[in-house]
Amino acid sequence: MKEIYHPPVMLKEVLEFLNVKKGGVFVDATLGGGGHTEAILKASPDVKVIGIDRDEEAIERAIERLEPFGGRVSIYHAAFSQIDEVLEAEGVEEIDGVLFDLGVSHFHLRGDRGFTVWEEQPLDMRMDRRQKLTARDVVNELSEKKLAEIIFKYGEERFARKIAREIVRRRKEEPIETTLELAKIVEEVVPKKLWAGRKKHPAIKTFQAIRIYVNKEFEEIEEGIPKAANFLKPGGRLVVITFHSLEDGLVKRIMKNLEGFKVLTKKPVEPTEKEVKENPAARSARLRAAERVST
Repeated sequence: MKEIYHPPVMLKEVLEFLNVKKGGVFVDATLGGGGHTEAILKASPDVKVIGIDRDEEAIERAIERLEPFGGRVSIYHAAFSQIDEVLEAEGVEEIDGVLFDLGVSHFHLRGDRGFTVWEEQPLDMRMDRRQKLTARDVVNELSEKKLAEIIFKYGEERFARKIAREIVRRRKEEPIETTLELAKIVEEVVPKKLWAGRKKHPAIKTFQAIRIYVNKEFEEIEEGIPKAANFLKPGGRLVVITFHSLEDGLVKRIMKNLEGFKVLTKKPVEPTEKEVKENPAARSARLRAAERVST
């Protein structure tokens, strides 16, 4: 397994909003490499954390990292929309806090599953390899209309129709198999004057859209966050970190509509300049939090 370090984003803010100092039971709904969970466990000697992740490789890394904490941490290979099943298996009826660190991680971007536009990899993009649908399936089998809809809806790509049309034209010649093949198609469609010389690749929005569709990320958010909120005891905290405007808007709406909750962040909290300098990947992070005030 390729060794990749994934620094936990907005660690200080997460601990403050979760109010970890009082102890209790917390859920890290997006365990990843275990960085946030490790910090929560270190914050109080009587804290227990239940970690959930649908990526088996991330879980393997987290298990190794969190081994020193023994029985204070439980780890489950599941989607966070299954939080109710996880807590039932754990015998837990209420929790003190839950964290969602959404989107794609360093493990994915620097791994070999086709999340990156910069390296030649198979078109996969599955966070959970147990599922059947891959990015290759999406690119080669969906209709032009559906592809355009996905790329526009989840990528906010203004050239979505042209990109979809070109994908369909090219796949008639031969199947599109790799990340660089797909990235090249998008490069040829998006006018060069809009991206040449810039750090961001013109295919990033298209890749984001396909990844979100493959992993049903928004459906997971819409199901998982309200489910988790139901398990919070009065005073319990819900903390969510997002990385793009679509996610943030969705989370803002969900929090606003949660009954018995008070939103703690009128505006999303952003990382400090110091953190962004040390970890540029944190630049787009936005944190929102809410607290249960009544049952």
